[in-house]
Amino acid sequence: MNTAKNLWAMTHLSQYIGLNVSIIDSLTNEVGMRGMRGEMRSNEPMSQHTSWRVGGYAEHYYLPADLDDFANFLRILPPNEPIYVIGLGSNLLVRDGGLRGTVVAVHAQLNELQLVEQNQSGGLIFASAGIACAKVARFAAKHHLTGAEFLAGIPGTMGGALAMNAGCFGSETWDVVEKVQIVNHSGQVLVRQNSDYTIGYRSTNLRPELANPRATEWFAGGYLRLPHGNQTESREKIKQLLAKRIDSQPLNLPNAGSVFRNPPGDYAARLIEACGLKGHSIGGAMISPKHANFIVNTGNASAADIEALMMQVQNKVKQETGIELIREVRIIGDARRNA
Repeated sequence: MNTAKNLWAMTHLSQYIGLNVSIIDSLTNEVGMRGMRGEMRSNEPMSQHTSWRVGGYAEHYYLPADLDDFANFLRILPPNEPIYVIGLGSNLLVRDGGLRGTVVAVHAQLNELQLVEQNQSGGLIFASAGIACAKVARFAAKHHLTGAEFLAGIPGTMGGALAMNAGCFGSETWDVVEKVQIVNHSGQVLVRQNSDYTIGYRSTNLRPELANPRATEWFAGGYLRLPHGNQTESREKIKQLLAKRIDSQPLNLPNAGSVFRNPPGDYAARLIEACGLKGHSIGGAMISPKHANFIVNTGNASAADIEALMMQVQNKVKQETGIELIREVRIIGDARRNA
């Protein structure tokens, strides 16, 4: 008998037929029986875990103690349980109806950051998926390594940066990635090489011949190969990049960074502004007057407001320029459920 599957089925069933079964108690008991060391929550408000500060409730929300705990937790889940792995929630829109399934939050939970190798040409840094990108940039500079300064301008964690090949100021994450550590739905932890992936602008895809459709996998960390540099110069560059970010982006209001990819040979912000959309709003969501490729929450936005504004921007730009803007932001969850 698969105890985990039975408990999971009971907790889902209890919502519909009134069984006196507590979701959190059942899952906590199962976690305890299997020696899990993390924290399980139920009905967790995702507005507290996304940089837009919007979103409905997550059915289950797990904070793993570390990578081993994360892997063990995955092993007890039914194969068909929806799983969402998040970091700082800075490139994510959770719809108002919330999430069915389990959110695994890795920010500050998968927190290993170390210099694993150093030689005459440079060094190799390992950064877990839950480490903030800016922290990796400072760590590299501290160890006299250069090439990671741009990470200070990415408002997310290494897991997200690896998944979307995040970049800014002319550099991208996979420019410096030698190999990665992954964990799959079966709880296996593996190492994959840079060559195992097809890397593009804001995209990272495992080569088809290596992918297993029955074993979804997530980045658990990355190994960054960096050359030697001057610590003072690296710190000054980081300082300049942060100043540029503060000067050009609306950091005073909740946002998720750049909403759309830049089309080839152009900039999404320029196209949006050229269509007269700068400052346009729907509900509490507004296209930033400071940077047109940012949508900000002016205080009372819903996820539906933000999504509707995204669609309006795409339609307007397509209509007036013929260019179809592609979202960088990941949208998950259900639309608001009927009462």
